[in-house]
Amino acid sequence: MTDTDFQRLQRQFAGHLRDPEQSPPPEGIEDRRLQIYRDLFFNNLDNFLRTGFPVLHSLLPALRWQRLVRDFMREHTCHSPYFRDIPEAFLAFLDTGQAQITDDLPFALQLAHYEWMELVLDTRDVTLPDCDPTGDLLAGAPVMSPLAEVLSYDWPVHQIGTAYRPEAPLQAPVWLLVYRDAADSVRFMEINAVTAHLLTLIAEQPGRTGEAQLRQLASDMGHRDVKAVLNFGADLLAGLQERGVLLGVVPDSGKDGPKS
Repeated sequence: MTDTDFQRLQRQFAGHLRDPEQSPPPEGIEDRRLQIYRDLFFNNLDNFLRTGFPVLHSLLPALRWQRLVRDFMREHTCHSPYFRDIPEAFLAFLDTGQAQITDDLPFALQLAHYEWMELVLDTRDVTLPDCDPTGDLLAGAPVMSPLAEVLSYDWPVHQIGTAYRPEAPLQAPVWLLVYRDAADSVRFMEINAVTAHLLTLIAEQPGRTGEAQLRQLASDMGHRDVKAVLNFGADLLAGLQERGVLLGVVPDSGKDGPKS
């Protein structure tokens, strides 16, 4: 058998595993043996997706979930050899609309993204930046952990489950903070738009003092009582550091914003 023949055989075998009903298997292989591979391939993928998207799985009837996994196997091409990248590929597949899952669950895509983010933070491999964990969060420039993300959704994805399926999106977006704490546990918490905006400022404008970030926040909010914002913000920054969302401070880089 030439290399070309072997590659053709591999593609035919893989195509059969992905779509047993429409893609015939290579000739000469006992169906009993093929069934072992068909079951192994499907069950491994099914179990992996159930683990990665437990809430989404719980909301779908068993046959609908199996069809969804089958559709993913058949229609979507994964480009990574790593199992940990399968959930991202599954999310991309849902985003194409081929699965038509939003006909059943209009919030499904955002729910799947929310569930996927836990895996993202759990497996993110980063080197934490050098900073002073005991420094003044107002005088120094707060450093946001690379193991923290601010998320926004139109559906209350953190509340969805078998006991609650919203029928319409929220009137205003819900803001969620996902982060990996010092014990390497992934945590989620609901935050308000003000906290979300402050964290976005810190992430997008590093090197500015905490005081400068809070003054910018007050300006963006149109809040005239800057002192009150500074007092509130100092406690907020301290609380975020306690959770591990902020790691500490680095010296001011001279990028301070407007003062009043």
